Amino acid sequence: MAADNDAKLAVLIDADNAQARIIEALLAEIAKYGTAHVKRAYGDWTGPNLKGWKDELLEQSIQPMQQFAYTNRKNSTDSAMIIDAMDLLYTGRFDGFCILSSDSDFTRLASRIRESGLTVYGFGERKTPKSFVAACDKFIYTENLTGPTPSEPVQLSARSNSALVNQLRNAVEAASDDDGWATLSHVGQILTNQSPDFDSRTYGFSKLSDLIGAITLFDLERRDLGPGKKAVFHVRDKRRRMKKDV
Repeated sequence: MAADNDAKLAVLIDADNAQARIIEALLAEIAKYGTAHVKRAYGDWTGPNLKGWKDELLEQSIQPMQQFAYTNRKNSTDSAMIIDAMDLLYTGRFDGFCILSSDSDFTRLASRIRESGLTVYGFGERKTPKSFVAACDKFIYTENLTGPTPSEPVQLSARSNSALVNQLRNAVEAASDDDGWATLSHVGQILTNQSPDFDSRTYGFSKLSDLIGAITLFDLERRDLGPGKKAVFHVRDKRRRMKKDV
């Protein structure tokens, strides 16, 4: 999915269900997709559980939205976020929403926003239920925002991951021309459309090109398009080259 850096985004944070330490990395990730015109964090700020958030709220200019916990078993924060999200949706001022939570309660909200033609970026821990992940256009695991750098064991693990290899091969084939070549951006878009939580960082690589290069089962070319134009990566399944050479 191509990102629009001019997109106007609303960022809604379930502070009861997220860690304050990832906020700086979260906002840096969101900046790849657009500009956060609204940044709100929801929770009961009168209690001790969210005291670690207060410095981050000030530093990142995030508006705290007070929601008292009326009972221990009912999450009133979720309800407040959903109501505000719908109010913001109806203003027609936004191109997309960023929802930070690992809670399945936001599944229907994400679906409803997408039904209105807006893009939904979800953020949450790996424990996030698949229903919420699938309801988003793109889902980023917060562990990937502060994860380790690539290492040789990680590269070997990616290369031996048959499910990953098949997923990449299918995406490359779907995006390829008659000679088997596909632009890497098109491959990435297909991967995200099929699996909103696909992320090369899950496998220890900051970029899709690094992941594909490490697997060594694909031809990868960087093609210059001329002066003043950004080079474009093209990828091909090596099996297509072998068939052509026979």
